[in-house]
Amino acid sequence: GTQVTVEIHPKDTTPQLFKKLSFGKGTASVPSFKHTARKNIPSLPETMTTRFFLAYPWDKSSLKSMPVDLQQFEKLDAYALKVNVKNSIEELVKALLKQARTDLEKVRAIWMWICHHIEYDVVGYHNKSQLSSKPIDVLQTGKSICEGYAGLFEQMCSIAGIQCMKLSGYSKGYGYKMGQTFTGDSDHAWNAVYLDGRWHLLDSTWGSGAVDDSFTKFTFRYNEFYFLTHPALFINNHFPDNSNWQLLQPTLTLKDFENNMLHNSNFYMLGLLTAQPETAIIQTVNGKASVSVDCRSATLFTFKLKGTDEHGLMTLKKHGMKLDIYPQKTGSHKLQIFAKPSKASEDVYNCVLEYVVECKSVDKAMRFPKDLHQPVGPSWFTERQGFLRPSHPNPIIHTNDGRCSVTFTLGKDISVLASLHSDNSSLTEDMRRRHMMQIHRGNEIELKIHLPHAGNFVLKIYAKKKSDPGNYDYVFNYLITCLNTGVKWPAFPQSYSKWAEDYEILEPLSGLLPANRNVQFKLKMHGIAKVLVQAENTYPLTQSRGYWEGTCNTSGCREVFVMVHENANHSFYSHVLKYEVETQ
Repeated sequence: GTQVTVEIHPKDTTPQLFKKLSFGKGTASVPSFKHTARKNIPSLPETMTTRFFLAYPWDKSSLKSMPVDLQQFEKLDAYALKVNVKNSIEELVKALLKQARTDLEKVRAIWMWICHHIEYDVVGYHNKSQLSSKPIDVLQTGKSICEGYAGLFEQMCSIAGIQCMKLSGYSKGYGYKMGQTFTGDSDHAWNAVYLDGRWHLLDSTWGSGAVDDSFTKFTFRYNEFYFLTHPALFINNHFPDNSNWQLLQPTLTLKDFENNMLHNSNFYMLGLLTAQPETAIIQTVNGKASVSVDCRSATLFTFKLKGTDEHGLMTLKKHGMKLDIYPQKTGSHKLQIFAKPSKASEDVYNCVLEYVVECKSVDKAMRFPKDLHQPVGPSWFTERQGFLRPSHPNPIIHTNDGRCSVTFTLGKDISVLASLHSDNSSLTEDMRRRHMMQIHRGNEIELKIHLPHAGNFVLKIYAKKKSDPGNYDYVFNYLITCLNTGVKWPAFPQSYSKWAEDYEILEPLSGLLPANRNVQFKLKMHGIAKVLVQAENTYPLTQSRGYWEGTCNTSGCREVFVMVHENANHSFYSHVLKYEVETQ
């Protein structure tokens, strides 16, 4: 009933460390000599000179350690998936190699077969006595744990005449907690194969699929990332017992491995390159923590802080994103970053990063309105929707006097709708909308905003094709902040359907006119025969250089209307604007 750990050092081959030979099922075990054994690891064989080592950190050139054209594998992959031999490993390999000529193709056929035919044995993982990792047992039962995957892979390669090693070490796989330390025996097994004069790494267990959070169900989900992975990426979640098998120069220490940020395969498969900070735990500074990601191509991002996308400000960049987090409670918060390619048809974001944000103090001033939608501000994405050359490229617009003006050049055939939102406003949505005014000049649009009070507001912008009768689609939003408590702008005048989008009010901009005063009007309108201002009396405006101008007296009335006569031959007028008059 004793467990014996035997270390085998073959004389002329690559070091394969710590082959575990287990006798019986007893619980008593001799002390592990693995950590002392590490100190006298034999030197690398002649097939493994230092010129084969890749540099750390990753050079961003390729996810693979050798050139691989996946399209050229399509026929071979399809063939390998159909092979159905379960009685002998030799027969299986013989069948798989019928379509494989090169060593790379042989390894590929073996890899594809194992990844699609061997499932992870969640029952065996929990009950080791029911488990055999012998290659023939793995083949015949069609299930195993990492040890069995790696052992079967090694034996199939050996039959195919490919040099292959089974490696063991620590992994950041199921059950890994950010920032944890690794001690004791290794917890995972994988392989190295010798192709084109150098060693390459792969992990068929992780290539085959994934287990659920409760570790009770395995789902086949092929993952290309773990086939011939670049060693500078493989080290992210695989730390071999023998540091030579990192295939890196310089090698990383276990401490480096423990501290380094975990980037899962989604991170790299989506074309992401780097993330800042590189440590898994972020301390806030004055209530704020920042994360940024660089990527190769346009990618959409979202995030969750303790399960919601509040308390953050995410902006998309051409090659990545930037996120500022302002937790509104002290303590530890889990931060997850999700991404998807911009061209993806499904609305499925994959988790690419996880951090723990440790917050010592809260910045209450950065409490964002609940209507704020991520990402914030204009970006390559809004450009694609036809909003070009924004006057405000940043996500936050600060205004001291409560007024601001945002302009864009619009793409062809675009109609725009905007809305204003605030958590502490008693105004109806309709009234809030009247605190904004759209002005069109050719293909340029200006959104004039007069805030009803101080605070944080969300300016949401929607668009649709003019030729499309359907609804407006949300495009993006800004955060507008005003700290000046003295701010209290009245709404703009109410406009009616006959007010064309390229008309413009120069004065009066306020929808609330003073009582008993002469008020100057100046409006830019075209294609109109006559303009009247209707108060207690009626006041005609005169046309001069494209503007309609004149004055009106507000005494004795509660409302003032601007009316237009579109055709001199018709007798009826259309209302275009309505002003309120202050009460006495």
